[in-house]
Amino acid sequence: MTSSDLRTRLLQGIVIPASPLALTAERRWDERRQRALVRYYAAAGVGGLAVGVHTTQFAIREPRYGLYEPVLRLAAEELSRAAAGRPLVRVAGVCGATRQAVAEASTARELGYDAALLSLSALAKASEDELVAHCRAVAEAIPVIGFYLQPTIGGCVLPYSFWRRFAEIENVVAIKIAAFDRYKTLDVIRAVTESGRDDIALYTGNDDNIVVDLLTPFRFMHNGQARERRIVGGLLGHWAVWTRRAVELLEQCHAAVAGDGPLAQKWLTRAAEVTDMNAAIFDAANAFVGCIPGVHEALRRQGLLAGVWCLDEHEQLSPGQADEIDRVCRAYPHLVDDNFVRENLDSWLA
Repeated sequence: MTSSDLRTRLLQGIVIPASPLALTAERRWDERRQRALVRYYAAAGVGGLAVGVHTTQFAIREPRYGLYEPVLRLAAEELSRAAAGRPLVRVAGVCGATRQAVAEASTARELGYDAALLSLSALAKASEDELVAHCRAVAEAIPVIGFYLQPTIGGCVLPYSFWRRFAEIENVVAIKIAAFDRYKTLDVIRAVTESGRDDIALYTGNDDNIVVDLLTPFRFMHNGQARERRIVGGLLGHWAVWTRRAVELLEQCHAAVAGDGPLAQKWLTRAAEVTDMNAAIFDAANAFVGCIPGVHEALRRQGLLAGVWCLDEHEQLSPGQADEIDRVCRAYPHLVDDNFVRENLDSWLA
């Protein structure tokens, strides 16, 4: 995908699930089910897929597993088969110090990935100058999607001044805002708005506020003029489950904001429902300890995964988390896609 096509696609606003890692009971990579996951996302109508990110488990990079390149390669193969004339944006997670991050970016580019979701967690003690230099180095290898990850799960605080400078990097194509904090979310949007860059797409990663993010016109005064930006899509671990409904939700949000009339109150209710579902999946009650197993559990119930196993055997569902997933599935049946999965599962697993 050309840089121009990539920007156009991202600015349209698309669903980009953060792909989980499929494992067997022995905690070995389950290639069959990994392929089934990619086929599921493509069939659900997503606009892209993020691989090698937090939901895929950062441990895939460890030498004892050596899964970073194989998992990215498999996903790229399946996305190529599924594209069928419609562009699917391929996003690779990139992390670590500069040397590692540039190497991962180069690997992703060689495998046909369009952009890197750049985690800065490994540089938590770096200065702002060092952070910007790091981002520039990665952007020389591949188009970059900035990533504001909440500190609770390993992110670092990134002030307005950083994002203002980050927005000046030419090869930045988007920013995923996953700060889980309205103040920090506004820092990012205001920085991009005041940079004058209208070619940087804004994506929500705020799993606790997905619908409101997608419906809000963010307006700031700059040099005496009112400027408005919107968050146009989502790159979310939450959208790795019940993905068909996520695609429908984004389409509905786009339609709702396209008109000039007031938004219906139903959107406030829908926003609360989606957040409640996310709280169960992401284990908000236990500081997100069970967020990855929670994603696995929803997919296991549908038959897409065989179990909730993670590479780290200590990473498991929290006490009571399965009951919470039961509760939200009963409460909001219109937000799950069990029937869609049931009708297609055999073909995805073939």
